[in-house]
Amino acid sequence: MSEARATRRQILARTGASAAAIAFTGAVSELFSGGPAVAAPSRRGYGPLVPDPAGLLDLPKGFRYRVLSREGDPLRSGGGRVPSNHDGMAAFAGRRGGVHLVRNHENRVTAAIPVPHAEGLVYDPMGKGGCTALELDAENRVLSERVALSGTAVNCAGGRTPWNTWLSCEETEDRAGTNGYTKDHGYVFEVDGADPRRTGAVPLTAMGRFQHEAIAIDPHHGVVYETEDAFDKPFGLFYRFLPNRPLGGTGSLRAGGALEAMRVPDVPDLSVVQEPGACFTGIEWVPVPDPSARHTPVRLQDFGRGGITHAQKLEGCYWSGDCVYFVSSYARVAEGSGADHFGQVWRYEPRRCRLTLVVVFGPATDIQLPGESPDNITLAPDGGLMVCEDGNGAQHVFGLTRRGEVYAMARGRQDIGKPGAPEWGEFAGVTFAPDGRTMYVNCYTPGTTFAVTGPFVR
Repeated sequence: MSEARATRRQILARTGASAAAIAFTGAVSELFSGGPAVAAPSRRGYGPLVPDPAGLLDLPKGFRYRVLSREGDPLRSGGGRVPSNHDGMAAFAGRRGGVHLVRNHENRVTAAIPVPHAEGLVYDPMGKGGCTALELDAENRVLSERVALSGTAVNCAGGRTPWNTWLSCEETEDRAGTNGYTKDHGYVFEVDGADPRRTGAVPLTAMGRFQHEAIAIDPHHGVVYETEDAFDKPFGLFYRFLPNRPLGGTGSLRAGGALEAMRVPDVPDLSVVQEPGACFTGIEWVPVPDPSARHTPVRLQDFGRGGITHAQKLEGCYWSGDCVYFVSSYARVAEGSGADHFGQVWRYEPRRCRLTLVVVFGPATDIQLPGESPDNITLAPDGGLMVCEDGNGAQHVFGLTRRGEVYAMARGRQDIGKPGAPEWGEFAGVTFAPDGRTMYVNCYTPGTTFAVTGPFVR
């Protein structure tokens, strides 16, 4: 199985104002096995990026954006201000062609603007994180914006359920008594964006207490896959949760289940795998001794003979066809990983119990150039992928076509030399409206949510 390596220098070969031209071969097309069967964009995506006169978001010609919400503005429903640190997000069908957006806020105790506490939606009175929900009409006008979950901490990414709710993940392991918290954190919470009071603020404790990142659910069997973005060695694990009530609808994950962690025989650290196409069979799933991590963080627990497999910066996760894909954003030897890389995409096939390294970004790249550290990832209406970048320098949303071409879809403006200009952080939460006509994406800081429209489907 042959697949080409995509370096950041190649990805940025013609960016600046133009798209990148990368050719992938082999199984890269399998990344899109669950995507819509429509024509892919042209070889260079949608064309060069056009500088935005407003200095916010550069897009290809023919595309436009609307700012839906900005950090510090008044919430349109329920009082308070739009919280800081916009992160993971999902879009759901609303009334009369409209859309419900559910958006995470990765707020720590130091966050400038916390998620306002709303009655019935507070987990820990000392938590500043949570979710907000936007209701949009068919023209992407904001009808309402309100709190959907509050009193949580460091709500990073998550994933949607087959029954159209959002699973919001806390990327922390802080216990009660730490940083002023009154309850343990590190859980997953289910959020109904259309009616948040249906779901409340209930931690799904059986799914584990660790530094959660993203989630993907097998829509055929109900197995939940989870990534862990642990910040220090031995780094995070890749998990699966076997619910007692698989595919049971809203609230069913509260019924509990079994949490297991992935073991790749003879591979304690995924970063040491450097060749795209490398394939491992006989993948094992080992029961987690103590999912609630009462005394020891899950990744440090005793998994018995053979240990367990770790990876640095496990990030985005999605289901496509009959496989789950997950991202390792980067790995650095200097921080404790077994090898360096600037991004991996892995595929796990449950029926064959097989794991494959599909795409590698780097490591023969210049860390000062953009194009590294893939993060949030989603299927696009043209049948390809959209990938948020979380790295150094200018930040992009990159597209990957079915032909294996990488192109720049959006770029946050970073006129650092211009006094008073915003210095954009990472992109996050890229998602599409159910009809595929709008791409929604967040800039992390200053928190801004965009609706991007244009000729996405050809």
